[in-house]
Amino acid sequence: MMQNKSANFLSLFASSSTLICCALPSLFVVIGAGASFASLITVFPFLIVLSQYKSWITMFALLMIFIAGYVNYKTYHMPCPADPELGRRCMKTRKQSRYVYYFSVVLFIFATIFTYIIPKII
Repeated sequence: MMQNKSANFLSLFASSSTLICCALPSLFVVIGAGASFASLITVFPFLIVLSQYKSWITMFALLMIFIAGYVNYKTYHMPCPADPELGRRCMKTRKQSRYVYYFSVVLFIFATIFTYIIPKII
């Protein structure tokens, strides 16, 4: 079960990094807040460096999401302990793990759309 949690949190971290590095600048430009983004860059100058590696960050996040999805799939059908309390905790952790995974997938899709598709349209 610990492997499942680790994979999910890694995928969440990776997908949120795509949101910070790549989607955030695009979102600010799309909503017309370029000046706000410029002041944000003066506070957090590492955003420029991160955006230079956006394709690598996106590929890493996609890989982590695939790994977390595989681990989630494999652990979903594993038996929980026979002890009623441990069984309830196991089911609760399994459910929370699924939610973390789904959240990271939605976050990745949102970041990818705002990074690669919306700038081409506008």
